[in-house]
Amino acid sequence: MPAAPEAGGPTLEQAHAKAAALTAALGERFLGQHEIVELAFAALLADGHVLIEGAPGTGKTRLVRSLAALLDMDFGRVQCTPDLMPGDVTGGEVLEDRGGERGFRFLPGPVFCNVLLADEINRATPRTQSALLEAMEERQVTAGGTSHQLPAPFFVAATQNPIELEGTYPLPEAQLDRFLFKLEVGRPDAPTLQAILALPAASAEPALTPLLGPGDVGVMQALARQIPLPDGMLEQVGALVLASHPDSESAPPEVAEHVRFGASARAGRAALAGARALALIRGRAHVAPQDLLDALGPAFRHRLLLRYEAAAAGLRADVLIAALLRSLPVR
Repeated sequence: MPAAPEAGGPTLEQAHAKAAALTAALGERFLGQHEIVELAFAALLADGHVLIEGAPGTGKTRLVRSLAALLDMDFGRVQCTPDLMPGDVTGGEVLEDRGGERGFRFLPGPVFCNVLLADEINRATPRTQSALLEAMEERQVTAGGTSHQLPAPFFVAATQNPIELEGTYPLPEAQLDRFLFKLEVGRPDAPTLQAILALPAASAEPALTPLLGPGDVGVMQALARQIPLPDGMLEQVGALVLASHPDSESAPPEVAEHVRFGASARAGRAALAGARALALIRGRAHVAPQDLLDALGPAFRHRLLLRYEAAAAGLRADVLIAALLRSLPVR
């Protein structure tokens, strides 16, 4: 059983009820993508960030904006373009006149919010992409030698379009590693597409009523961290991380042939944190194997670096993750 919550804090059942209401309401705005909805909320409860990849018009922006509205959290958006500067994201010092004396004052950028949408992040230059590194990892922005703390909770959802590659700057490995999950939004099936077409225009939709607040999210994040792992799960995840490296004796043939660099220890920590958050959302008192299985793909897929030939042939990291799980099944 998980450690007892703090006095006056919600029980696991109460937290599950709130999470269920949130995911149901979010699913009404982001149709046919229950898995994406659940994983996006799990990433937030795990105190991480998400990279959302999908073709234009698949609802990525709608998902993030709706999540912020349902949680009553401050929402910020940055439309990434090649001419976007780091200061346009983080803010910076401006010179102002203070009663006849000139001095510098820090002017916060759009990153100072609870939920930040970095739209089409791969269209920003590497210099601007890296401006998010400190904010995502240390939850602060440093300008003029002074650190400015970001509000809590703080959640970055970055989107990218996998189709258009001209004029884009692929995220470097260090930046990818800052994202807890990489979520891939596919095309809707025919019934879901018909339901989407029947939706009213965005301007005619009623405003969402918040179901939780930032304080609720902070409490649920703390509760998720308390959910225990079953015996042997740490060893299983460690074995999967080691087997993802091509020079490992335990690497399956597909990994040894197609992977250049395997997953980091941070990938294993991300999978475990995501599994704990999924267990909370699903109302479990401990992490189940299915929770870990559902978190492994999103936690590993952007941390496996493929050889050039495999990437050029269009091999997906999910195929290699499936090979890992066949070699080392999660039980």
